[in-house]
Amino acid sequence: MGKVYLVGAGPGDPDLITVKGLKCIQEADVILYDRLINDELLQYAKKEADLIYCGKLPDYHTLKQETINSFLVRFAKKGKVVTRLKGGDPFVFGRGGEEAEVLANNDIPFEVVPGITSGIAAPAYAGIPVTHREHGASVAIVTGHRKGNEEDDIRWDHLAKGVDTLAIYMGVANLPYICERLMEHGKSGETPVALIHWGTYKEQRTITGTLNTIVDIVRKENIENPSMIIVGEVVKLREKLRWFEKVKQGESYQDLVKEAF
Repeated sequence: MGKVYLVGAGPGDPDLITVKGLKCIQEADVILYDRLINDELLQYAKKEADLIYCGKLPDYHTLKQETINSFLVRFAKKGKVVTRLKGGDPFVFGRGGEEAEVLANNDIPFEVVPGITSGIAAPAYAGIPVTHREHGASVAIVTGHRKGNEEDDIRWDHLAKGVDTLAIYMGVANLPYICERLMEHGKSGETPVALIHWGTYKEQRTITGTLNTIVDIVRKENIENPSMIIVGEVVKLREKLRWFEKVKQGESYQDLVKEAF
């Protein structure tokens, strides 16, 4: 019997993968990898390793989830070391829980290797801390779209009134609906909002607005997936803390430290 590692590859910047995650790539006989992982990570795989692309677009799946599940079971039963490489964290909207259930049901040994999720990393690279003593003591991780055509069962009233910062995944297509629901349930239209496109990649782009204005800004700027949506007062800190753009423009770490102090 082989073994399966469900590995979070992090949000995009290849330097953000964990040491254990990198070891799992290096040791794998088979790697099943998703669309949003950075291809640079695959260079650490063994030359003889089988690399299987499992990428999914919102309206198109290269491999169905059931097929991915069967591959994990089949290769492990052949005695292979299998690394299932997922963007972000495997248990945060990565369907890692479903895959772990399949492995458990088939008595296949597995380990879960957490990764840095985009809901924390993308805003951090945009200069937005998801928590801050003066601006946000709580944060919620929320999906921006539902499975198939299921009815919306998100507790918008709780999110609007009971949580300081919202990190919303996969929500660009539903942004108008999200903003409407939050305002309907008591969130001020002046609440700051940020969208971070391709967070932690060199191509990262961040736009800001409010619940009242962000939909028009997104349309004007043509922001699409993959993007993280951050809602809350912490977004106001971006102008002061936007370090990533300065690094991309060539400012040294020492320059940034001097500026900070």
